This record gives sequence, C-alpha cells and structure tokens, in this order.
Amino acid sequence: MSFSMQVKNELVKTEYEKACCKKSFFYGMSIFGKTFSAGSVSLQTENENIAKLYKDLLKELFNIHSIIKTSPKGRNITVSVAEANDAAKLFKSFGHEGAASLKINHSNFDCESCVNAFVAGAFLSCGTISTPEKDYHLEFTVPYLNLSKSLLTLIEEMDLSPKYTYRHGYNVVYFKESEAIEDCLYLMGASDAMFEMMNIKIVKDFRNMANRKANCETANINRMVNAASEQLRAIEKIWQFKGRAYLPENLEMLAELRYENADVSLSELAEMCNPPLSRSGVNHRLKKIISIADTL
Repeated sequence: MSFSMQVKNELVKTEYEKACCKKSFFYGMSIFGKTFSAGSVSLQTENENIAKLYKDLLKELFNIHSIIKTSPKGRNITVSVAEANDAAKLFKSFGHEGAASLKINHSNFDCESCVNAFVAGAFLSCGTISTPEKDYHLEFTVPYLNLSKSLLTLIEEMDLSPKYTYRHGYNVVYFKESEAIEDCLYLMGASDAMFEMMNIKIVKDFRNMANRKANCETANINRMVNAASEQLRAIEKIWQFKGRAYLPENLEMLAELRYENADVSLSELAEMCNPPLSRSGVNHRLKKIISIADTL
C-alpha cells in the first residue's frame, strides 16, 4: 500500500463529533470532486473506501441517492448524484448558484475545526503525498484556477505556507518541506501518518549523518595515507642518495620514527617523539624533510 493510500484510509476512518465538521468534510470532497455544479455532482476515485464514504454521506446528510460506476478495467470508481434536481439542491445547499467561477464558500464553516475537516475532504478527492522514504511532497491537484487560488488562501489562513504551480493543464497547490507536510497531516486528522513520517525522517537523517561521517572519515584517511606516502618517498629518497647521516639529528630521528610507523597519525607520531612534540611541530619537520628530498 502506498503512503498516499495509507493517509487516505486513515482520513476515511475519521469520526467527526460535530455535524458542522462532517458537513464541511463532505463539502471538501464534493467541491474538489470530478464535477460540482447545479447540473452534476460526482466524485471519482481509485479507493473503494472513499467511494463508499461519499455515497454514505450523501445519504446521511442530504438523503440523496447516488449511482456508482466502475471503469472497465476497474481502476476508477465514480459516484454520481442520481437526479439532476438533487444535484441542484446539493449545489445550492452549500451556497453556490449559477455558473459563476467556482470558489470555496467560507460560510459553510461554523467552527475552526470545520476548516481542517474541509481540507481533509479535499485531500481525499484531489490530494496525493509521496512516500517519505523517497521524497517530501504533498499536493492538491485542482482543474480550476480560481478554486485552486481559493484553496491556497484557505490553507495560508491555517498558518501553513503552501506553494502554487501549473502543471500539465492542472493547478497544483503543494508542500515540499517535511515540517509543513507534517503540520498539514496533523490538521487534517492523519496523526498516525504524521508520526510515521516523523519516524522515517529521523531514520533518514540518522543514515545521512552516518554517511556524511563515514565519507568524512574516509576522506581524512585518504588524506593521511597520501601524506604519509609522500613522506615515506621523501625519506627513502634521502637515504638512498645521501644516506641516513645526511639529515640533521632532529629530522633523522623523526624520519626513522615515521618510517617505522607509516600508518599512525601526526598526533600519535608527536606523542612517540622523545621529548614529545606538538602535532604542528611534527608536521613542520616532515615538510622540511620533503623539501630537502625535492632538492636532490
């Protein structure tokens, strides 16, 4: 099951204590459904639970009968108001009249929770969310410009910061930030999905941190190995052409110590010196050895 389907199944099971919230929830499903006008009201979905819920709410809230049709391949389920007169009655009951440009009618919201319920209903009809293991993306795909702008404004009033784009003939209101998506899921009532997303995000962040640390350690090891190789080549060159007595005593002591401990860090090498040196002191002397080798 996709994460988007998981979120929708959770929203379908939401029970609203207030009748106004249940009506707002149904309003969100309707206005963002397949058709919403005085002549036709319908919703199209791939989810049987959503189709059944829409049919049941039509009957419960408005005593309106509906027709359910399934596409030949069984992918899409369409729930339509059976009678044109009932479609007109439903359209008018939400304060919409005529063929004017479709916008959200805020008079349908009697309490603050109604807005949250409305957005949840809208998500069931036109929303999708990516699997958080792969990407952070939640969107509402709306065919009408003014309706999408109306939704954008409504969500902004919920102290969220959605974005808008136009893609393949559709208006898209979306979120890309994980925190904003988590807030939106919580407000819609999908708290289980929100917590799962937060857990997935923690695991992803931990893995990314571990990978960064591993990459950093690998890079440090590579730098140390390359530096040690250069130092060993310089020491061998000096010994080959000038002998071990060529370097000053302090440099010769460090050259022999490095040659015998090729895989230790500069800090460890500094502690091996007698008397002990600082890391920068060891680094300075090794650079001096390399410089002498380069002159040969």
